[in-house]
Amino acid sequence: MSSTIPSSNEAEKKAMSEIKAQDSEIQRVATQGTFPTDEKEKNNSVEAGELTFEEDTAGGLGRHLGVFSTTFLIIGRIIGSGIFSTPSSITKSTGSVGAAMFMWVIGFAISMAGLFVWLEFGCMIPRSGGEKVYLEASYRKPRHMTSILFAIQSVLLGFSATGCITFASNMILAADTTVSEHTSRGVAGAAMIFVALMHGLIPKLGVKVMNVVGVIKIGIVVFIVVTGWAVLGGGTRIKDPHASFRNAFEGSVKTSNPYATALYKVLSSFAGWSNAAYILNEVKNPVRTLKIAGPLAVTTCGLLYIFANISYYAAATPAEVSASGVTVASFFMLKVFGKTASRVLNVFVGISALGNVMTVTYAHARVNQEIAKEGILPFSSFWASTWPMGAPTGGLFLHFIPSIIMITAIPFGDAYNFIIDVEGYPRAIVFFSVVIGLFLLRWKKPFAERPFKVFLPIAGFFLVGQSFLLVAPFLRPPGGKGDTSQPYWAYPLVGIGVMVSGLVYYVVLVHILPRIGNYSLKHEKIVLADGTHVMKFVKSKEE
Repeated sequence: MSSTIPSSNEAEKKAMSEIKAQDSEIQRVATQGTFPTDEKEKNNSVEAGELTFEEDTAGGLGRHLGVFSTTFLIIGRIIGSGIFSTPSSITKSTGSVGAAMFMWVIGFAISMAGLFVWLEFGCMIPRSGGEKVYLEASYRKPRHMTSILFAIQSVLLGFSATGCITFASNMILAADTTVSEHTSRGVAGAAMIFVALMHGLIPKLGVKVMNVVGVIKIGIVVFIVVTGWAVLGGGTRIKDPHASFRNAFEGSVKTSNPYATALYKVLSSFAGWSNAAYILNEVKNPVRTLKIAGPLAVTTCGLLYIFANISYYAAATPAEVSASGVTVASFFMLKVFGKTASRVLNVFVGISALGNVMTVTYAHARVNQEIAKEGILPFSSFWASTWPMGAPTGGLFLHFIPSIIMITAIPFGDAYNFIIDVEGYPRAIVFFSVVIGLFLLRWKKPFAERPFKVFLPIAGFFLVGQSFLLVAPFLRPPGGKGDTSQPYWAYPLVGIGVMVSGLVYYVVLVHILPRIGNYSLKHEKIVLADGTHVMKFVKSKEE
C-alpha cells in the first residue's frame, strides 16, 4: 500500500518553494524602483539604504514568524512594567482620576496613529530596521547622513537595562527580603546574559518563550481587570468601590507641564507598538501579517490598560494610588486580597519585565544588524554576522554592551533616571522626522505602490503629539524642578547632543578624513559566509 505522505526532503522542498514564491511577490511590491525599467517607474520608486530588497533579506533565520508570534512580539514589548507602576505617578501629576484617564486615552490614540504611519511605511518597504529604513527612504541626500544619525542614537541609547532592573527588584520584593545594591545588579545582569544567550544560541526557542510570556502578561492584566469588575460589583472587601469616580475631575492640575510629564509616562507604557517593523525580514507574508498583528496588538493593550486603571481606582482612592509609588499593582492586590497575593503579583510583574527585555533585545539586535549592513560602523562585518545559529549575534552583542554597562556601572537613583530621560528625547526626534518623511514621500512619490495608506489627518495627529513631546520638556515645571537633581531642561539638551554627535561622526567620516588623507570613499558589497550582504567603505586614493 503506497503512502501519500511526502518525505521530509519533499516537504522541505515544498516549503522552500512556497517561501521563494512569497518573497517574489514581496519583492515585486517592495523593490519596484530597485531596477527601474522606464522613467515613470524610476520617478515613483521607493528605495532605502544601499542594499536591494533581495540582498537585505538574504541570510539569517528566514521567514519563520506568523501572525501569532508577530502579535505577541508587539504585545510583549508594550506590556512591561509600565501598567503595573506608572498609574501612580500619572495620577499624582494630573491630580484627578478623570484627568489621568484622559491621558491614557490620548496616549492610546497617539500610539494607534503612530502605528498607522508605520503600517504605510512597513507595507511599502517590508524590510527589517523600522525607522532606519523609513528615514533612509525619505531623506536620500546627503548620502549616508540619515543612516549615520540614526545609527549613533540607536547604538548609544539602545539598552534593556531598565527591564532587567525591574525584573530583579520585583523578584527581591516577592522574596520579602532586603539585599545590597550589588546583589540587585547581579540579578539584573544575569537576566540580561540569559536573554542574550537564548536569542543568540537558540533563537527559535526564544520566540516560543516570548509567546508564552506574552500570554502570561495578558493573563495578568486580564486578572486585574476582572478583579476590578468584581470590586465594582461589590463582591470584595472594598467598602466604597465607586468613590474615585464621583467628581472624577476634581483636583485636576491647571498647568501644562504636569500633563506633559504624565503623557510621557503613558506613551512610555505604550512603547513597542512599532516593534514588528524592526523584524520584517523574518515575518511570513509581512504585508498581510503587519496589517493584522499591529492593530490587534495595540488595540488589545490599549483596552486592557484603560480597564486596568479603572480597576486600580475602584480599589483605592486617587490619593492612595498616588502614594503607592511604583508598586500600584501590588497595592491593588494587597487591598483586595492581602499580602500573599501582593507578593505573588510581584513575581508575575518580574516575569512581565523579563519578557519585555526579551522582545526589546530580539528586535533591537535586528535593527543593529541592519545598521551594520550599511557599513557605517567600525567592524561592520562582525556586527552584521549571523554566526553560528542564524540569529544576528553581532547585533545582539552590540545591544548587550550598553545594557550591561547601564546595569553594572551607572549608579542607581538620580544618574540612572537622568539617562533614562535622555533616552526618550532622541526617539521623539526620530518619530517626528519619520512622519515628516511620510508627507515628503506622498509629495515626491505620489504613485508609488502603497499596500496600506494612512489617512493623512491621522498622521497629522501623530505629528502634533510628537511636536508636543519635543517642546514640553522645555516648559518650566511647578517649582522649576524636574524628576532628577539636574535642571529640567538638561536631558532634552543632552538628547539633542547625542543627535549632534551623529552629525559630527558623519562629517568626520565622509568629508574631513577623506580630505585629510587625500582619498575618496566608495561603497562595495560583500557577502559573508552566512549569506548576509554587507556594504563596505573602501578608500580610493585620489590621483
